[in-house]
Amino acid sequence: MLMICEQKRDIWNLYDVAHNKLVNFQLRLPNKRYCGSSKGWLIVVDESFRVNLINPFYMVKGGERANSTIHLPPLHPPNIRREIFSKQCDYFVYKATISADPVLNANDCIVAVIYEDYCQLAFIRLNKDTKWTYADQSIDKRWRLIREVAFVEDKLYFINNKSRLFSFDITTLSFSNLSLVKPHFGPNNISVKGYLLDSNKKELLLVHKYYTEEGDRRVTKKFRVFGFSFNQCDWIEKSNLGDAAIFVGDNSSLYVLASKSFGCKPNCIYFNHDRDRFNAIGRDGVYDLGVYNLEDHSILQPYTTDVKALLRKARRPSMWVSPSFPL
Repeated sequence: MLMICEQKRDIWNLYDVAHNKLVNFQLRLPNKRYCGSSKGWLIVVDESFRVNLINPFYMVKGGERANSTIHLPPLHPPNIRREIFSKQCDYFVYKATISADPVLNANDCIVAVIYEDYCQLAFIRLNKDTKWTYADQSIDKRWRLIREVAFVEDKLYFINNKSRLFSFDITTLSFSNLSLVKPHFGPNNISVKGYLLDSNKKELLLVHKYYTEEGDRRVTKKFRVFGFSFNQCDWIEKSNLGDAAIFVGDNSSLYVLASKSFGCKPNCIYFNHDRDRFNAIGRDGVYDLGVYNLEDHSILQPYTTDVKALLRKARRPSMWVSPSFPL
């Protein structure tokens, strides 16, 4: 589903993409930029740099539940430039994700964040850690400028701004085991944006979005999808997703089976307007979104007139979110 912020404070609409309709209820959530959406949970940073996990759907099912919000310790990395982000705490964490549901599988849940403008990495284990573990940037400067992060089985994978892929073993929880899996992949081009995600089949995927800058507008042109071969230590392009569909955007990347998501188009990439490090949307509102068909390379605009009107008025990027139970 797509969460769309209204002009009214703290009101979000839910758009059912599969059935092409607005859901008949609204969510009341803080009007902030959410740095992550994973397994039905939203991830946000407050004014004290504390990371919070929020499940908006627990608030829908018969009122707010006690565990609908989970407060994690504040981020206090070395040499933090707190004054720079004091008025823009929403953007202190660039992107975040979780390895498991923090309520249903709390002992297996690890929260990983990419933080500050140097895009560094930190993580924390629920029910085990009282503070965050930070990657030591003084050991290897290549660990800076991290763009994407994803969990696959017992490893955490991430890519930096040079498209280099790294990993470390979650079971040891030590960055000393971090290794350069693939030295370099893809064009070093500002007109390509990468999204890293797992396929729910123990496969690591990389989605490349190609776009142009037309004035102050970013316009998506095409996508390519790659799967990582651990045997060959190489990225292999995938020309067909089969029954699967991929959702990419500012705060999350999702992989779903179309046969289990009624109305969702298989072999397609649903892309959302993402602004990453920019607070303002612009006078045109949210505009760069659609459905890319991997087979014929077409881009569809499936959204209704009402939804397009809401998106144009939105002052923040909309978010992909996957409920952990039927609504």
